[in-house]
Amino acid sequence: MFGKIMIAAVAGAALSVSTCAFAQQAKYGTAAEAKAMLDKVIVAVKADKTKALEMFNKGEGGFKDRDLQPFCSQVSDGKLVATTVPSLLGTDARAMKDKAGKAFGAEIIAVAVEGKVAEVSYSFPRPGEAEPVPKVSYVTRIGDLACGVGYYK
Repeated sequence: MFGKIMIAAVAGAALSVSTCAFAQQAKYGTAAEAKAMLDKVIVAVKADKTKALEMFNKGEGGFKDRDLQPFCSQVSDGKLVATTVPSLLGTDARAMKDKAGKAFGAEIIAVAVEGKVAEVSYSFPRPGEAEPVPKVSYVTRIGDLACGVGYYK
């Protein structure tokens, strides 16, 4: 009898700890969720680029999930056409650098290859925050766009 009570107590404690840990993890998007969103981005852009970019910028259609949101730049001129920071729309992503001086915008466009996914690491503020934190973006080229979705470490 005592053994069953102990097993139940230990199991209950383990479940409550794992639930707390899961709740903390759920606050931010994961690497797997960022990759899954990028897959959705590819499908949406190929189906209707104009509509897809509108949805990305508005965060509609499942394209805004906590701190995960797609971004896209035109490959030809670097112009941002979808971003988590609306005030950056229309700016040249190639000129974007993080706090350490890394030219991550130029790197994103340079490594974006149709049919392949590359990773770019840099620092960038989470949506609604000012202080940059480490971020990894999965990027690819879709036609004339370099698009990505990043997660924060």
